[in-house]
Amino acid sequence: MQGMKEKVKDMASAAKEKVKEGTANVQGKAEQATARTHTEREMAKEKEKAREDEAKAELHGEKAQHRAETAEHQHGLGRVPLTGPHHHRPVGTTGGVVDPTYPTSGTRPATEKYF
Repeated sequence: MQGMKEKVKDMASAAKEKVKEGTANVQGKAEQATARTHTEREMAKEKEKAREDEAKAELHGEKAQHRAETAEHQHGLGRVPLTGPHHHRPVGTTGGVVDPTYPTSGTRPATEKYF
């Protein structure tokens, strides 16, 4: 569920980024059209690139925020602890209880292996 929410938020952020890039492009074209000298046109192009880069940076920042929110909600879920009462013991140890059917070495005798 959290993964789906994260994808939806990322898609919304991507749509916002595309809108901001489009407006930056339109503003840049308008500035270039109203520019009178070559240097003013170059400045308009640089401003346009800066606006687009700012939109991309915001997108990456929002995606990082979405990942952090998801990680915050999933803290400790779905992980099996390796210590405690459900931890598997090494082969050959029974935790103090002796099993009379097998020898104390913890392995089965070779004669009973293929019955």
